[in-house]
Amino acid sequence: MQNFELTILGCSSATPTSKRNPTAQLLNIAERFFLIDCGEATQIQLRRFKIKFQRIDNIFISHLHGDHYLGLMGLLSSMHLLGRTDVVHLFCPAELQEIIEIHFKYSFTNLNFKIIYHHHKYINNDLIFEDDKVEIRAIVLNHRIPCCGFVFIEKPLLPNISKESIAFYGIPFEQILSVKNGADFINSSGEIIPNEKLITHRFIPRKYAYCSDTCYDERIIEYIKHADLLYHEATFMAGMEARAKETFHSTALQAATIAEKAEVKKLMIGHYSARYKELQPLLDEAQSVFKNTILAIEGEKTIIKHQE
Repeated sequence: MQNFELTILGCSSATPTSKRNPTAQLLNIAERFFLIDCGEATQIQLRRFKIKFQRIDNIFISHLHGDHYLGLMGLLSSMHLLGRTDVVHLFCPAELQEIIEIHFKYSFTNLNFKIIYHHHKYINNDLIFEDDKVEIRAIVLNHRIPCCGFVFIEKPLLPNISKESIAFYGIPFEQILSVKNGADFINSSGEIIPNEKLITHRFIPRKYAYCSDTCYDERIIEYIKHADLLYHEATFMAGMEARAKETFHSTALQAATIAEKAEVKKLMIGHYSARYKELQPLLDEAQSVFKNTILAIEGEKTIIKHQE
């Protein structure tokens, strides 16, 4: 079964702490490595957790607040210094291209590799990436500056067919693929064996929704609905709704409410304010509304499993 695994590299909000770094995540889908946001110390975290960052070909930056991109120049510089020649695809606000080009212009750095920029269009459900394993769509978030979230959707996998069925019905090897693709099987006697009698398990494509910085906004629900895992920022606790509204952020209670309304399977909260030394109260608050909530903890891996 192909991988679908999320590693948290950073889970703090604008101000890092001695224990928490700014936002960054790595998603592995079938050995495609997608870096999602790149706050300060991202490359250090990649090394710390033994992730080979030269395998990262696609980087997604949600918006231009520093805690979501200030680690990018260092990461790109290290890729260059270590001899990278493969293209990097950068999905980002258009203005980030100018920032990067000015940075390398005035450091007299000519990168060994090409960066291909894919500028955000800020269109809900916009297909921004696709290959044979995954498609990625953008969602527009409600923040102080233009901001995108991302929804990663696994391409459908072929169902299983048991060895017993293959042997019992005498299915030739060259016809197994067509059966997995939905065809009935006709045996040597001309009998039609319906496909549903041959298939033992069908896989529902997995879905990960990433909502970086946003105030409470139910307009995103239709795009994240039924996600296997939803990451939703939870900068503050209840009682600080006014501050959350002022800064266009969310509380843990609000994140849990979105998860409940979107009928997701699991919620992960993160982007914690530095004011919170302990995270258990945020988790308790979210779980009071949506029980299947977990904390984003740096270094922890979350395997997104197929629904049974």
